[in-house]
Amino acid sequence: MVVKLLTYTDLGEKITAAAGKLCYSSANIDTIFDGLDDDATGSFVDMLMSVGHQSTIEHLSFTFAVENVSRTLLAQLTRHRIASFSVQSQRYVAEKTFEYVIPPEIEKNEEAKKIFITAMNNAQDSYIKLIDILKVQKSENLKQNGKSAEDALKSAEKAVLEDARFVLPNACDTKLIMTMNARSLLNFFMLRCCKRAQWEINAMAVEMLRLCKQAAPHIFAKAGPNCLRGACPEGSRSCGKAVEMKEFFAKL
Repeated sequence: MVVKLLTYTDLGEKITAAAGKLCYSSANIDTIFDGLDDDATGSFVDMLMSVGHQSTIEHLSFTFAVENVSRTLLAQLTRHRIASFSVQSQRYVAEKTFEYVIPPEIEKNEEAKKIFITAMNNAQDSYIKLIDILKVQKSENLKQNGKSAEDALKSAEKAVLEDARFVLPNACDTKLIMTMNARSLLNFFMLRCCKRAQWEINAMAVEMLRLCKQAAPHIFAKAGPNCLRGACPEGSRSCGKAVEMKEFFAKL
């Protein structure tokens, strides 16, 4: 898995402090940055976060590039609706030699890993065979409608991908660019940094949080699962590792 923070709002925490200042003082748009040096900005943002005034951090956006993750992760990720996603398309990009993600529990079991890899190879073979079969059929249809043999073949090669992809597994890797505002990220980290989150999206969320802490340390100082700020809400399903989690995220 590769996670990179491509860009984020310039002067991010200063923008947050200025937005808060506009709410709580008589400052106008010409003076909202006055006096907001690094120390004042940090103190103001700390105050805003402590009282839960999080509308001020919605002005900040963070754009990540992620690759070598599975389609299983993608299905979970896109449930976070206050975000923008651009994902490599299986409809337009052929997966004739697709990479795939092996779950850790399967990776460490030789028998399970052998079965898994065989399934991936079978999916690969089936995908290629489907493309070849459908390409001939589609090409013939296009020629009957007046296209030259060369043009028909080129068009068919692209057109059949959207149907052949149905045989591809959830393990098939993908890559994406994702943008969220800071408030949405806090919610994302609360849910996905929890140890009960699925292992792959959990790993991605932890790395994203590490990058966000570098970019906006005051905003993300207490970000992470619920157990960092109080009792675990998972009840009997709790991982029971609140102490370890607090230590881990304090050092992140």
